[in-house]
Amino acid sequence: MTISDALLDAVAHGEHHAPHDVLGLHQDVDATGRAVWTVRARRPLARSVTAVFADGERVPLMHVREGIWAGAKSGRARPYVLETVYPDGSGNTCDDPYRHLPGLGELDLHLIREGRHERLWDVLGAHVREDDGSVGTAFAVWAPNARAVRVVGSFNAWDGRGHAMRSLGASGVWELFVPGLAAGAVYKFEIRTPAGDWILKADPMAQAAEVPPATASVVAASTYAWTDAEWIAARAAQQPVARPMSVYEVHLGSWREHMDYRGAADALISHVQSLGFTHVEFLPLAEHPFGGSWGYQVSGYYAPTSRYGSPDDLRYLIDRLHGAGIGVIMDWVPGHFPKDAFALGRFDGTPLYEHPDPRRGEHRDWGTYIFDYGRNEVRNFLVANALYWFEQFHVDGLRVDAVASMLYLDYSRADGEWEPNIHGGRENLEAIRFLQEVNATAYRLHPGVAMIAEESTSFTGVTAPTDHGGLGFGFKWNMGWMNDSLVYIQRDPMYRSHHAGELSFSFVYAFSENFVLPISHDEVVHGKGSLLAKMPGDHWQKLANMRAFLSYMWAHPGKQLLFMGQEFGQLSEWSEQRPLDWWLLDQPSHRQLQDFVAALNATYADQPALWQRDGDPSAFERLGAPSWNPDVLAFRRDGGGSTVVVVCNFSGAPLRDHPLHLPAAGRWDEILNSDSSAFGGSGVGNLGAVQTDAAGLALLQLPPLGVLWLVHHPGR
Repeated sequence: MTISDALLDAVAHGEHHAPHDVLGLHQDVDATGRAVWTVRARRPLARSVTAVFADGERVPLMHVREGIWAGAKSGRARPYVLETVYPDGSGNTCDDPYRHLPGLGELDLHLIREGRHERLWDVLGAHVREDDGSVGTAFAVWAPNARAVRVVGSFNAWDGRGHAMRSLGASGVWELFVPGLAAGAVYKFEIRTPAGDWILKADPMAQAAEVPPATASVVAASTYAWTDAEWIAARAAQQPVARPMSVYEVHLGSWREHMDYRGAADALISHVQSLGFTHVEFLPLAEHPFGGSWGYQVSGYYAPTSRYGSPDDLRYLIDRLHGAGIGVIMDWVPGHFPKDAFALGRFDGTPLYEHPDPRRGEHRDWGTYIFDYGRNEVRNFLVANALYWFEQFHVDGLRVDAVASMLYLDYSRADGEWEPNIHGGRENLEAIRFLQEVNATAYRLHPGVAMIAEESTSFTGVTAPTDHGGLGFGFKWNMGWMNDSLVYIQRDPMYRSHHAGELSFSFVYAFSENFVLPISHDEVVHGKGSLLAKMPGDHWQKLANMRAFLSYMWAHPGKQLLFMGQEFGQLSEWSEQRPLDWWLLDQPSHRQLQDFVAALNATYADQPALWQRDGDPSAFERLGAPSWNPDVLAFRRDGGGSTVVVVCNFSGAPLRDHPLHLPAAGRWDEILNSDSSAFGGSGVGNLGAVQTDAAGLALLQLPPLGVLWLVHHPGR
């Protein structure tokens, strides 16, 4: 077969979209018409090149043009290696990347085009594997508008001309198998844009990355052996909404000084177990270039951040947490991504992962791009990424960041800066369909996990099933409760009686969704101060307010989330640049607050009435008769065959013999008193129990800035 000089030049310079059509082993005919096999190889500056076949046959290659060598053999096609000698006498013998067939089949390519490849990470990215007797790394990347793609890295001195990838046609996928390349190799893709420029990009599907500020991808191969099969089986048999859930939110880099994945395991498990939290929620652990983003501007969606160790180190941490009975939730950010030149933005020189219309494709406030949720391959990239964290890292839930910004086309945009949907509305229909798909797919493939929406608007049906038109989340953060309750609790107790509705309004909609009540990192940063610092009064009053607020929060319908440091009364607001002020635990009052949080979690977990029927309005009732007091908030919770009554006194003075009709006559044990002297309180209470009269009327001793939990014992 005659090959034009122009084609040889393009292949020699690594600029051709189908280098395998020229290089490698090809059926051919010689000048006499005899069938032969032609071997072509790119070996610039070589003195001689010989193809050595598996049966020992040696075929000398002749230089053709621009470092391209060729030779022919008869007989059967067999695997071969290339033996190269250079003018100085040095040389090497290595396998030829261009003799290997593609690692992706037609079904893979079809599913990618359709946006339905649920194990996308198995076929795109970099994978160490054996192929036709050779061990190496298979690379594949989606770049449909590229004119050429090359793999570059330390293994080829960042010169990709010898490792040009082949296009797999309409799929937009490019692939190459590089023999001999092992896990740990550092690489990027060198992409020729439609404009003819060469740009360097990290692998969107990389499963590991260099430690920032370095930005290259790293070939990863897991050797971790999980030990949490019993945990996963038990998880699949349960529904999180009917289980206790109190979440400890953690930014791993600032929890303690110099923490990494493995080093954090013992300390984090000990702390969380001692406090009784059921779950840990990590701020995003996917790779991100800027530490000050706390992980919310992701550059490597499939790569755990290397700041804290390897992917297997993260697997170890999660496995250890499961072994200790602690669930793991991770923040996930499918709403936007940064514009860093090395990452997803303008990946093949065109808007690819981002929507091409800036009215839909850019967050001007955040300086980021917005995914093109209507494009099959982009939607597939995100859906598969959620599945990847469940499958490969066994996380028990994903908290989806900034859902409101995804739902509305006019989010943070003035008139004229957004384009309505096809029906003239403001809803982002493509994003809604994506959220429905990712939730439905996650629950189908991983029963028992939790998909949690950070959604700050009144969008209906966030936790309704997708087959009923809902978004299909398991939980929604109750941002309304958070805002109202924090406004209320920061008021001087003298004036709270005029604002009782701020605390109780959440009861009106508490059962419209499956809620999580969040006091998250967002509430203790950027000048907002810590939770303790928000409380009014002197130090004792701040601590009393803190205990009362947490008691009310834990008893309110919904699950709970508390950001690290608040459990012991961090005084200063959080900064990702320094660890928490653990020295505060040397002060008795802060140690007592932490002890109280442990007691709060233990009592909560022991009372099914506080978590079993969170979404059932019939399991809740406001109380107050016969003496309604705007400083007193009382309600009952039912579940597990028992009833818990919660009585909150948010005034600064004790209330003696406060009359309250309880749901049943008899004895009610005081199972929690936030004013207990053991926790630093004044000790006002009911000596462990109250007795009603025959009509259920009790005279309660309500502590100042205090909350009581009472449980009924029938027949006593």
